[in-house]
Amino acid sequence: MPRHRRAAPWQIGDLFTHEREAAAYEAAVDACLAEPAVARRLGKRPQATAENVRAHMLSEANVRRALEPCREHHLRFRAALEQYQAARTRVDYLHDPPAPATIALALLSLVLLVALVTAPWTGVAVAAVPPVVLGAVVRTHPLWRMRVHNNVGELVLRAALFVRQRQAEHADRRWRRDLQVNGVRPLMRRVVEALLGDDHDSLLLPDSYEGLRSPRSRQYVVGNEASRRLARKVAQLRGGTIAVSGPRGAGKSTLLETCAAEADFSVVVQAPATYSPYEFLLSLYIRVCETYLKDEGHEVPEFARLSAFRRALLHVVPAARRVTRHLLFAASAGALVVLGLAATARSMEDRYEDTVRERAGEVWSQLTRTLEGIWGGERAGAALAVTLTGVLIWRLRRWPGTDELLRNVRLLTGGVGGVALILVAPVSLFLDTDIRRNARVLVTESFGALGVLLLVSLLTLSLAALKGQDVGLWPGSGFLVTDRVLKAAMGLLLVVVAVLLDQTPALYALAADDDNAFRVACVLLGVLMARAGAWNAPQPEPRLVRECRDQLYRLQTVQTTSAAVTAGPPQLLSAYTSSLSTVPPNMPELVADFRELLADIAQERFARDGRVVIAVDEVDRLGSDAQALEFLGEIKAILGVPGVHYLISVAEDVGASFVRRGLPHRGVTDSSLDDIVHVQPCTLAESVELLQRRAPGLSEPYSLLAHALSGGLPRDLMRYGLRIMEIEDKTRFVELTDISRQMILEELSETMAGFRTLLGKHEWTPETSATLLSFRSLMGHLRYLCPCPSAELQKALQHVAFYDLEEQLGTDAAANVPEATRLLIDEASAYVLFSLTLLDVFGRPDFARRREAARRHGPDGDPEMLAQARQELELSPYSARPLITAVRTAWGVASRPAAGTVTTIPAARRSPCTLHAQPV
Repeated sequence: MPRHRRAAPWQIGDLFTHEREAAAYEAAVDACLAEPAVARRLGKRPQATAENVRAHMLSEANVRRALEPCREHHLRFRAALEQYQAARTRVDYLHDPPAPATIALALLSLVLLVALVTAPWTGVAVAAVPPVVLGAVVRTHPLWRMRVHNNVGELVLRAALFVRQRQAEHADRRWRRDLQVNGVRPLMRRVVEALLGDDHDSLLLPDSYEGLRSPRSRQYVVGNEASRRLARKVAQLRGGTIAVSGPRGAGKSTLLETCAAEADFSVVVQAPATYSPYEFLLSLYIRVCETYLKDEGHEVPEFARLSAFRRALLHVVPAARRVTRHLLFAASAGALVVLGLAATARSMEDRYEDTVRERAGEVWSQLTRTLEGIWGGERAGAALAVTLTGVLIWRLRRWPGTDELLRNVRLLTGGVGGVALILVAPVSLFLDTDIRRNARVLVTESFGALGVLLLVSLLTLSLAALKGQDVGLWPGSGFLVTDRVLKAAMGLLLVVVAVLLDQTPALYALAADDDNAFRVACVLLGVLMARAGAWNAPQPEPRLVRECRDQLYRLQTVQTTSAAVTAGPPQLLSAYTSSLSTVPPNMPELVADFRELLADIAQERFARDGRVVIAVDEVDRLGSDAQALEFLGEIKAILGVPGVHYLISVAEDVGASFVRRGLPHRGVTDSSLDDIVHVQPCTLAESVELLQRRAPGLSEPYSLLAHALSGGLPRDLMRYGLRIMEIEDKTRFVELTDISRQMILEELSETMAGFRTLLGKHEWTPETSATLLSFRSLMGHLRYLCPCPSAELQKALQHVAFYDLEEQLGTDAAANVPEATRLLIDEASAYVLFSLTLLDVFGRPDFARRREAARRHGPDGDPEMLAQARQELELSPYSARPLITAVRTAWGVASRPAAGTVTTIPAARRSPCTLHAQPV
């Protein structure tokens, strides 16, 4: 056994009995310290270091806590280790150099083994000689008897010691694995969290964020209430049109793609921004035909701009190459088989030709006499049977199971005949006297050669059975059985067979038996019959496949047919030519053909318990709700196909039009849509689940921050989640206060730049231009961003967040501000107030304690209210401001500054922060 370093005294005491137990515990601690989930957290705060974590894990109390969950495996390992040590002690006690009698016994045993392998009967005859001679020698020398007894006992104990050692190692591995997974790892996680402090969740330490980098990947899709509601509606309806309504970024496209992917047949198309109903239907028709051909395993026809000769070459050359290759191998193999079996075929012909001719003549005479009797009217019963058989055969042409019956008869006949011929070869081996005689000679005189052949054959068969598996006597000692290993074993088998055939006359006589060629011919003929019985003729293309291919040719090509006729006497030749060109289908014809094809596909899929889904996405990007409703009215003709589910993503305006159907008048949605699913922004729990799926290990405060900034919209939620990772990668910040301030101020800077651009398009006077100067001053404060708290920035944000036109411009000047300009100023002011609130909530230390205090305050302290305030900003700044004020009150932030404290904006800094010199 390998030796380990001696453990410290505290490790031995009452906790561990053996040194290996303490070493296993220390190894588990080191392994858990090296895990990425723990290593990322070490060094982020002063107390959370590897040395401190190790010291806490090695304390007696924590060792007891780590050992408790895996006590059962620990006791098993201790018992196995004690048994191994006891066996090791006995072996050391009995250890004695081998005596001459022991060496003689070993040599005689080896000679006996060789004799048994090479000459079985001779080995059996002399098997009793060595024990008799050795017993006589031992009896005459008592000292030799004692030493032989000790040597034999030591040998037996060493075998038992080997078993005990393997048991101890196995128990050691199981206990180490259990100790690391169920004991040390959970405890170390708690120790690291304790060393990080009470607010350890404010550290940004995700395991991965690959899901945020692939927002369209379906492997990260998380189900929500909208997806479950859509699945229920699709399951309840036999077919129909379901609209998916919601704000942009709410996940409508993902919902449609997920539902379409679960269907048996689905097509997802995008609504064109500048649409033409005819072109849209034509494109959808082509997509349906192409998708059906691919689903059925058929190739989509290509309409390449090549000459007829080049297109023929593209099809002929690969086919000719395949045929040439097959003919080359078939000719070579057939020539060799014919050459090898020619003599056997001639001997079979000479032996059975007269018998076969005689039997065939008798059958033919009987058949002709029967037919002549029926034709002459002498066999009335046979004539009636033949007539009924003919009628039955004629009726079978309409029976749907005729082809299946014929195929089964052919399969049964070919299979039974082929298996019978294949079994002739092994059965004939037992009936052949020469084979039996040579087999007896091989067993009695060449037992060693036969044993080697069987051993190599068994090895090859075992490797073939274990192909693709890891083979070894114990874990970690095996090798993977690959094709290369199997080919090497088969090559070894061929070499062994060749050598044995050359060196073993009996084996050569078995292989060169005169009837072996006949047996090989029977096996080959049986295989051919079985293959012929199982062969199926190429089936004609299904009707729908043929129709889809025809429609593709019709919709994507212009077909022209020309004919020339020559008339008149030979002296005067006249040429008359005519041409026929197809006309593209018009809109009504296109709609009728498309509905018919789609109905046939739906009927076929419904027979398989399948579902047909046509998803039309991006209808909400057509512009206004009037354009979307007009689009629905144009494509209404293709909706309502029996058995087909149409899923259409629409904007909230169209969804609202469907909800208020009939009040006070009916719209196009009443007759176009059968139902609607409203996709709402994610709740806080759904946002946390989505981010955990895409960025495992992301702590909850960062999920709350992304949820508040996005308002629960999945698209923005993933964008802000990726923005958090981008800031961490750029600045190396890991604290919530630093990352949140940097992120919120960057978002505010970009948004305020957009507001200032919009304000610049309005009319201003010298009396009202002070408002633009206020926004310009705020942008100056946002020029050099850093996470450091700044009183000047706080005052600038408060100035704009609580901006009062009358107080800043005066009553007369404020009255001259247009209503549209005033609304834009109020929107910008409300957004600044929202950003200021986020800074007060997430940008201050001790987030966990303040969150608990806000929760006790009431419903306004729920972080969900921040997302609702963000959603309300999209509707009206006037309804959003009371929500933001209530949130500020719940989180212990002043609702508004004292009067007169933020009448002006202080001067902005003119250089970057000294701690964060790089501008971002």
